[in-house]
Amino acid sequence: MFDLPALREASRLVRAQVPATPQYAWPRLAERLGCEVWVKHENHAPTGAFKVRGGLLYVQSLLARAPQTRGLVTATRGNHGQSMALAARNAGVPIVIVVPQGNSPEKNAAMRALGAELIEHGADFDQARAEAARVAQKRGFESVPPFHPDLIRGVATYALELFEAVAGLDAVYVPIGMGSGICGLIRTRDLLGLDTQIIGVVSSAADAFARSVEAGRIVTTETADTFADGMACRIPQPEAFEIIRQGAARIVRVTDEEIGQAIRIYHEDTHNTAEGAGAAGLAALYQERGRQQGRKVAVVLSGANIDRERFARVLGRAEKS
Repeated sequence: MFDLPALREASRLVRAQVPATPQYAWPRLAERLGCEVWVKHENHAPTGAFKVRGGLLYVQSLLARAPQTRGLVTATRGNHGQSMALAARNAGVPIVIVVPQGNSPEKNAAMRALGAELIEHGADFDQARAEAARVAQKRGFESVPPFHPDLIRGVATYALELFEAVAGLDAVYVPIGMGSGICGLIRTRDLLGLDTQIIGVVSSAADAFARSVEAGRIVTTETADTFADGMACRIPQPEAFEIIRQGAARIVRVTDEEIGQAIRIYHEDTHNTAEGAGAAGLAALYQERGRQQGRKVAVVLSGANIDRERFARVLGRAEKS
C-alpha cells in the first residue's frame, strides 16, 4: 500500500495545510473508565473531521499525474465531501458532490460554502455513489472513490501523529465507515512495528463490516439506519475488508443509544463536540471498559459535524439509572 517514507512525505504535504491535531489524556475519562484514555482530536481539524487529510493528498496526487483533470465528482454523507470540496477549492478544480436525500443540512451547507455543487439523490450513500458515477461519466469528470490508497495514506497521518506522540498504547478504538481511518491506523501500526490492538467500531444498525469479518467474506445489508451517518455503510469495500480482517483485533457493535451516551460523556468530561461516528470509539470502550482496566487506550474522536438540533436532543436525554 505505502511504506514509512511515503507516509512521512504525506505527513509533510498534509501538514502544510492541516496543523497536527492534539491527543490528550483526559482525567475524568480515566476516572469513569478505569484506564488511561487518550483522545485523538480529529474534531479539531479544519473541516471538523479526519477526512480532510485524505482529500488534500488525493487531489494533490491526482493533479500531479493527471494535470488535465477537468473536475471531480464524489458521493458522501458529509465529511469526505467537505474534505474533497476544500481540496478541490484549493486546487482550483470544480467538484460535484452527491449526497443522499435527507442528508445533514449543516454538512450540506458546509460543502456548498466550500464551493461544491451539491446533488441530492437516493435513499442512502450507496445509491448516491451510483449516481455520482453516472454524473462523472456524463460530465467527463474524475470519479473519486470512497476508498483509495491516497485517501488512506492521507488519513494515516493522524495515526502517525498519535503513535509518535503516545508510546505504549495497548489499544485504539476507531469507527468504521468506508474503512480509510481504520486501514490507515492498521498500516501505520504495522510500519512502526507496534503491537497495539486496533479495534474497529460499527453501528449495530449498520454492521456490514462486522458481519463480513465474522463470515470471512463480504456481507451486505439492506439498510444502514443510524444517526451516526459516518458509519452508515451497507456494502463493504473488498480492499478495506481484507485489511480489517487481517489487521483488526475485533469489531465492536454499538447502538445509537450507546453512541448518544458517548456524545454526552465527551461533552461532560472534555467539553468537546462529537458527531455520531466520532463518539463511536468511546462508546465501544465504555462497553468494553471491564476488559481494559488499568491499560493505556486511545479513542479516535473522528469528527464533530453533528447538526445543532440533533446535538441538542442528544445532550437533553437523561441517562438511565
